[in-house]
Amino acid sequence: MPKLKTRKAAAKRYKITGTNNFLRRHAYRGHLLMKKSNKQKRKLSQVLCVNKSDKAPIKLMLPY
Repeated sequence: MPKLKTRKAAAKRYKITGTNNFLRRHAYRGHLLMKKSNKQKRKLSQVLCVNKSDKAPIKLMLPY
Protein backbone atom coordinates (compact mmCIF):
# COMPACT_ATOMS: atom_id res chain seq x y z
CA MET A 1 0.00 0.00 0.00
CA PRO A 2 1.43 3.44 -0.86
CA LYS A 3 2.38 5.93 1.78
CA LEU A 4 -0.09 8.69 2.58
CA LYS A 5 0.94 12.23 1.77
CA THR A 6 0.96 14.88 4.47
CA ARG A 7 -1.04 18.02 3.72
CA LYS A 8 1.64 20.67 4.07
CA ALA A 9 -0.86 23.45 4.83
CA ALA A 10 -2.11 21.48 7.84
CA ALA A 11 1.44 20.61 8.91
CA LYS A 12 2.27 24.31 9.13
CA ARG A 13 -0.82 25.14 11.17
CA TYR A 14 -1.12 22.28 13.66
CA LYS A 15 1.29 20.55 16.03
CA ILE A 16 0.58 17.14 17.52
CA THR A 17 1.17 16.59 21.25
CA GLY A 18 2.24 13.47 23.06
CA THR A 19 -1.38 12.62 23.95
CA ASN A 20 -2.53 12.84 20.29
CA ASN A 21 -4.09 16.26 20.68
CA PHE A 22 -3.51 19.04 18.16
CA LEU A 23 -2.35 22.53 19.06
CA ARG A 24 -3.32 25.57 17.02
CA ARG A 25 -2.98 29.33 17.17
CA HIS A 26 -5.76 31.90 17.36
CA ALA A 27 -7.01 33.79 14.35
CA TYR A 28 -7.21 37.64 14.13
CA ARG A 29 -3.64 38.14 15.36
CA GLY A 30 -2.01 39.01 12.03
CA HIS A 31 -2.85 42.66 11.39
CA LEU A 32 -5.01 45.61 12.54
CA LEU A 33 -3.55 45.28 16.01
CA MET A 34 -3.70 48.98 16.90
CA LYS A 35 -7.44 48.91 17.52
CA LYS A 36 -7.36 45.70 19.57
CA SER A 37 -6.90 45.98 23.30
CA ASN A 38 -3.83 44.61 25.05
CA LYS A 39 -6.01 42.05 26.81
CA GLN A 40 -7.43 40.79 23.52
CA LYS A 41 -3.98 40.60 21.90
CA ARG A 42 -2.64 38.72 24.93
CA LYS A 43 -5.50 36.19 24.74
CA LEU A 44 -5.01 35.75 20.99
CA SER A 45 -1.32 34.97 21.40
CA GLN A 46 -2.01 31.83 23.45
CA VAL A 47 -1.91 28.37 21.90
CA LEU A 48 -4.93 26.14 22.42
CA CYS A 49 -6.08 22.58 21.72
CA VAL A 50 -8.35 21.71 18.81
CA ASN A 51 -11.90 20.57 19.65
CA LYS A 52 -12.67 16.86 19.53
CA SER A 53 -15.15 17.37 16.69
CA ASP A 54 -12.42 18.95 14.52
CA LYS A 55 -9.77 16.34 15.27
CA ALA A 56 -10.84 13.69 12.73
CA PRO A 57 -10.23 15.75 9.53
CA ILE A 58 -6.87 16.97 10.84
CA LYS A 59 -5.83 13.40 11.64
CA LEU A 60 -6.47 12.47 8.00
CA MET A 61 -4.38 15.41 6.79
CA LEU A 62 -1.50 14.58 9.14
CA PRO A 63 -1.15 10.79 8.99
CA TYR A 64 2.37 10.59 10.48
